Amino acid sequence: MQPPSQPIATILQGAAESPRRRFLARLAGIGVLAAAPRLAFGGKGAPGGNRFVLVVLRGGMDGLGAAPAIGDPDFAAARGPLAQFRAPALPIDPTFALHPDLVELHAMLVRGEATLVHAVGLAYRERSHFDAQQVLESGASRPYELASGWLGRALAASGEKGIALETSVPLVLRGQAAVDTWAPSFLPDPSADLVARLERMYAGDAELATALGRARRLHLDAPAAAAPMTAASPMAGAPAARPGAFAALAGKAAEFLAQPSGPQAAVLELGGWDTHANQANPNGALANALRQLDAGLAALRNGLVAAGAWQRTVVVVASEFGREVAVNGTLGTDHGSGGAAFVLGGAVRGGVVADWPGLARARRFEGRDLRATTDLRAVLKGVLGDHLRLTSKVLERDVFPGSESVRPLALLGA
Repeated sequence: MQPPSQPIATILQGAAESPRRRFLARLAGIGVLAAAPRLAFGGKGAPGGNRFVLVVLRGGMDGLGAAPAIGDPDFAAARGPLAQFRAPALPIDPTFALHPDLVELHAMLVRGEATLVHAVGLAYRERSHFDAQQVLESGASRPYELASGWLGRALAASGEKGIALETSVPLVLRGQAAVDTWAPSFLPDPSADLVARLERMYAGDAELATALGRARRLHLDAPAAAAPMTAASPMAGAPAARPGAFAALAGKAAEFLAQPSGPQAAVLELGGWDTHANQANPNGALANALRQLDAGLAALRNGLVAAGAWQRTVVVVASEFGREVAVNGTLGTDHGSGGAAFVLGGAVRGGVVADWPGLARARRFEGRDLRATTDLRAVLKGVLGDHLRLTSKVLERDVFPGSESVRPLALLGA
């Protein structure tokens, strides 16, 4: 099984473990950290530098459902009832379209602010959620080959910070980089008297005094806490967030990223993509997940546009694998390999990137799946190299070791 996400209290990074530190970690967990909308970031980069967002879709998004290949002559026969949508698909070009619930994403494509990368996948070609997610986040070729995350290693190389919009640090951000977490809290804030007592208690411990001082500043600076939100679980097949939750988290990510000395990278997650049954239901799991994704991407864009940061931001949306091409016996789809990814932002070139393999049965992987003709690492290497200015040596040695044969895709504007 995939190892569980490792909880890390933002204000305690680098502090040695002790009963006092464990107590302070609990203090962070009961509201000081979770309620704060502004974190004290810092890094080696210039204030207001380029920003990167990774959106992980857990459960295996059906790329042919999100971005149907309506112009492929075998599409209708291959997909059967899944080739029909509640409304006409939103056309991109003669071959590809978007699901009708991806209205905001389609508008970004029309404006040249988004790129569809189709027939994309991992080097891993099996069908386990846990193994595929481990490969997606570690950046390796095989499950458990690497124990840290590709984005964590990239941030360590750039000397910048990252943030996860959840209660724990996901694997993709683990490494030697400084990483913060933020999530809405269900619990009440600690009293000012309790915080003041702890401040006096820890006055003689420089490390703990600094950590607690940071927590107190966050608490005193924070407005009223947001309404509780349920974010996607890091486990495979996690249910989608309740309506509006993902969009709220995406908007919060935009706030953090827009700060002049904010984090260089943010990670968001959305579950609900394991669509084994009734996939074409207009009010079912896939449509619900697509609507939440669309609203979240719009909230992220709108927040960054308002702050003047969209033009220096790139967003990558990816899932651990796609689905089988054909419908199954319960009118859904089973685990596959090739799928679709999206690259968004004011810095992207826009359009469609696809070495399209076709949907005829003879052209499918193992006769079942959309064949992955583009390695997801090619997408990520292109973005990290061009946008975060990481050298090819760093990308191949540290971020994606063993990927020398994977050439980066040029996805950003001139």
